[in-house]
Amino acid sequence: METDVLVIGGGLGGVAAALSALRAGRSVVMTEEYDWLGGQLTSQAVPPDEHTWVEQFGITASYRQLREGIRDYYRRHYPLTEASRAVAELNPGAGYVSKLCHEPRVALAVLESMLAPYRASRRLQVLQPYKPVSADTDGDRVTSVVVQHRDTGDQLTLTAPYVLDATETGELLPLTGTEYVTGFESQAVTGEPSAPDEAQPLNMQAVSFCFAVDHVGGDQVGNAPANYPFWRNYQPPFWGDRMLSWNAPDPRTLVTSRRTFTPNPDDDPLAVVADQRRTGGDTNLWTFRRIAARRHFVPGAYESDICLVNWPMIDYLEGPVIDVPDAEKHLAGARELSQAVFYWLQTEAPRPDGGTGFRGLRLRGDLLGSTDGLAQAPYIREARRIAAEYTIVEQDLSVAVRGAKGAVEYSDSVGIGMYRIDLHPSTGGDNYIDVASSPFRIPLGALIPQRVENLLPAGKNIGTTHITNGCYRLHPVEWNVGEAAGLLAAFCLDRGVSPRAVRNSPALLSDFQARLVAQGVELSWPDVTGY
Repeated sequence: METDVLVIGGGLGGVAAALSALRAGRSVVMTEEYDWLGGQLTSQAVPPDEHTWVEQFGITASYRQLREGIRDYYRRHYPLTEASRAVAELNPGAGYVSKLCHEPRVALAVLESMLAPYRASRRLQVLQPYKPVSADTDGDRVTSVVVQHRDTGDQLTLTAPYVLDATETGELLPLTGTEYVTGFESQAVTGEPSAPDEAQPLNMQAVSFCFAVDHVGGDQVGNAPANYPFWRNYQPPFWGDRMLSWNAPDPRTLVTSRRTFTPNPDDDPLAVVADQRRTGGDTNLWTFRRIAARRHFVPGAYESDICLVNWPMIDYLEGPVIDVPDAEKHLAGARELSQAVFYWLQTEAPRPDGGTGFRGLRLRGDLLGSTDGLAQAPYIREARRIAAEYTIVEQDLSVAVRGAKGAVEYSDSVGIGMYRIDLHPSTGGDNYIDVASSPFRIPLGALIPQRVENLLPAGKNIGTTHITNGCYRLHPVEWNVGEAAGLLAAFCLDRGVSPRAVRNSPALLSDFQARLVAQGVELSWPDVTGY
């Protein structure tokens, strides 16, 4: 199959890249290995992690279209109360992690609706479930990518002038011989205050298998999962307790603190204020990432709230899943850990009334498109990252380093983002690294490989470090990166130039940035300070 722009990976970055190229008049083939498009928002089941000002500015127009589409979907199809229906900034789950906590399947429906007209015209072809297995190159160019059907093993050879790697782990980078890095870079290389003395390429953030639960009547407890005794007693040295407990390090202070868990509190969802600047929101784990607050809906519509479990205790620390021979063993271990956490919640978790176990907890895999109750895909926080023309480092945006100056104002900005540098515990034994960040720009140089000419990163695989990945990996930033990559490919095809030439020619860069602005991509921040 031949196309103008080939997008490998249908997560948030991949969908944004496809839409951007399609709106620029180009044909697109997009592949995705899981049953759902949308990546961390859908198949990984992670409600959007977003910054304080998301309702006013700081995201692209198309990402705002996605957010408002989700709210509109609830208003059109869900039995909201009149009070909730009237709220402009509806937060269906009334979760504290985001101003828009929602069921993953709703996001899938909206993403599919955004792609639908391009599917109908055949300018977009989506190959699902397909995964890249090999690639051919000619010098510094990728000439083709071979993808394989997950279930049948059938293979297709795909060609395009521009190939975008929007996979969750940067899978095309080793397949194409594109230079890349993994894990922790050394301080000698990056100069970052939080970096170690020596590089640690296999020291990566934990992966997690998220799951959704509600709490209903009766006894919902099944059999203990595999290796439950091991996980029940598992305790990382820095944790301060067993992982299967309510105690865990506070990400910002590293002091072991106690969380609470109260299923179905009779709280007012309209009174919830989700603001990462004020608090991480994880004190009460039930409301932390709640994706359906039953009091938003007419009485009787929901038997229970629905809570999305993406908590510290499901972070898998036993080994990385990238560039290791035993990746499948570690992915299976991550699944086991999440299953063990759920069984512990049902049977042994301390309750506020002094008892143990919440036996009415029920897995809601039906909301996640899975049969085993867990998310279809692991939540991948850290991918392979291209060796880029420009690598974003901690001192570019750390509040402790930059102070009142704010983040470095890259002249080649292709978008903006904001989140604290939020690194989860890692496979190398590190505790949280949580650093205040300034609102930042996305430099085009971080999307340009040092050597390869027609492959572009379109997700978490841009030129960040292990540390700065911690704030560039979130939903709206991944979307913005994909959107910029898709438009860049279309722009280069229109002009007959290379991505490298766009960055390094002031006239071309100005024209490309004008195209981004016309598409609704913000390139700079107003006068706001980080947190």
